This record gives sequence, C-alpha cells and structure tokens, in this order.
Amino acid sequence: MKDIKFDAKRLHEFLEIEHHIKEIERINKEVVKPGFWDDNLRAKKLSEDVVHSQEIVKKFQEIQKEYEDLKEFEILGEDVSQEINKFEKKVEDIELEFAFKSEHDHNSVLLAIHPGAGGTESCDWVAMLFRMYLRWSERKGFKTKIIQYEPGDVAGIKDITIEIKGKNAYGWLKSETGVHRLVRISPFDSGGRRHTSFASCRAYPLIEDELKVDINEDELKIDTFRASGPGGQNVNTVSTAVRITHLPTKTVVTCQSERSQYKNKQIALKVLKSRLYQLYEEEEQKKLQKALPQKHEIGWSREIRSYIFCPYTLVRDHRTGFETHKVQEVMDGVIDEFMRAWLLKKKN
Repeated sequence: MKDIKFDAKRLHEFLEIEHHIKEIERINKEVVKPGFWDDNLRAKKLSEDVVHSQEIVKKFQEIQKEYEDLKEFEILGEDVSQEINKFEKKVEDIELEFAFKSEHDHNSVLLAIHPGAGGTESCDWVAMLFRMYLRWSERKGFKTKIIQYEPGDVAGIKDITIEIKGKNAYGWLKSETGVHRLVRISPFDSGGRRHTSFASCRAYPLIEDELKVDINEDELKIDTFRASGPGGQNVNTVSTAVRITHLPTKTVVTCQSERSQYKNKQIALKVLKSRLYQLYEEEEQKKLQKALPQKHEIGWSREIRSYIFCPYTLVRDHRTGFETHKVQEVMDGVIDEFMRAWLLKKKN
C-alpha cells in the first residue's frame, strides 16, 4: 500500500498562510471603520484581497483535513492507494496554481529560439527544440503560430519566434529562458564524432491591448522583404514580410506569418511592444538589484539544461538538479516535470 507523501509545514509556508491570516484580520478591522466605503476603489480592492486570502486559507485547511482523514484510514489498514494518488495530484495542482503569481504568468507567450556557435549543428538543434515545444504545446492543448522563421543555410533553423496561446503559457515557458546544450553523435559528421551544440530560448509575455508602452514612430526603422520558406508554392513573390528595428534599444522583430504586409506589420508591432516591456522591466530589476548583496552561481555560461544523447542518455536541469534518462520522451515534449521543479524551487 502506498504511503502518503505530504509535508504540511512546507505547503503552509509555500502558500504563506500566516501572511493571509494576518491580512484577513487587518482588512476585517478596516471594514468596520467609519468611512471605509467612502473610497469605493480602495474598498473594492480590499474586499477582493480578503476574499482571495480566505480562499487560500480555506483551501489549505481542506487539504490538511483530507490528509488527516486519509492517514486515519491508512492506520486502520484500509487500502487508500487511489485516494492517495488523487490527493497528491491535488496538492501539486495547488502548488502550481500559486506558483503562477507574477503579473503576466497567465498570459500567452512569444518564444524565440536562436542557435549558438556551431553553424549547421546549432541550427539543427534549434529545429529539434522547436519541435519539442510544439509537441509540448499540443499536449497542453495550446494554439501555436509561427511569427518569424529563417531556415538554416544547410539544415535546421537559423531563427524562429513562435506565438503560443493558452492559459499560463508564459508562466510555464518562462522557465525555459536560457541556454540549452546538446551532446550527440553528429548526423552531419562523416567521421561519426561527438559534437556539442548550443541554442538559446527566450520567453516574452504576450501582452495585448492593456500594454502601456509608448513607441515613437520616428524611432522605428521599418523594412519589407520577401518571406522565406521551404520553397514551392509557398514562396512569396512580393515583399510581405516586415522587419521593425527600434533604434534606441536596437531591438529587432520580424513577422512573415501573414500574406498581408499590413497584418505582418501589426503583429510585428505587438511583438515589439512585448519585448520592449520585458526589456524595461528587466532594467528596473537591475536597478533594484544593485542595492542588494549579489549572489553568483558557479556554472558554465548561462547554460540551464543539458540534453545528452551519447555516450549515455540524460537530460539534466542545472538549476534544480531534476534529471531523466528518457531523452526521447523529453524531445517529444514531455517536459512538465522540468518546468514544475523550476517553478516550485523559484517560489521557495
């Protein structure tokens, strides 16, 4: 019979239960003060905050009660293996629900993948990662759309940006930002030697109409060109693809997913706004970090994960230590556990 794996103290700290209990007490005292409802906006905000805190505390109490009941049946010798599996899944879902707490975690995402040094090897690695994220998106039921695509000179992909739409898409995929390292016997090496390739992934929250980023048209350089493609009937004979360069930050975005130049320009501007928003956010974070003690991790460059195909099979995340020998499953998009390990470690 399966034993229950549940750390009530860790979940208590993870959900910040003490903080929410204090918030409930504080707001309840505010509510009874004269003039509380004079400021409708503030009153509404506090009312929403107290409901949110009450829901979290209630959820934790329910989970704790369910654990105690299961433990009691377990002591009596009852077979509650199925109930334990459901319980542990429920705890994981609660942890993930509250791991997506950042401002744009619930948004869709723009995922950009670029090759590192290595020419054809790295371009092929980008194509492999692209397929991995497409398969992952399919498993999640997310919708995908290629915003920008540039094929490699010999094979693979030189540059690609994908739009992935779905609930918490950015919350999940922000864990993938960084350098991904591949070790394998190269199919492009006639000598059958082992090669190491690198590719970088970068996730940007897809922020629609609510995004407040002012872009001065005079600071934009807009170029049009023919969209690249695999050949045949799909090759455009007119310049419908659009490249926009934001001159102050040197940020470049390209869109060629639509047949209309106007539509490509609108999508490119949307992508540019998301990237500039992320850039400005990171600059603000850097300013804040300067006032804090700096921590340096020992590591090789910005590498976050290694995918080893030879001389043994292993995929290992260097940030969390989570690893698996099921390389083929990972390349087929089974990467939730890597993301989950990063999300929960980051929260703790």
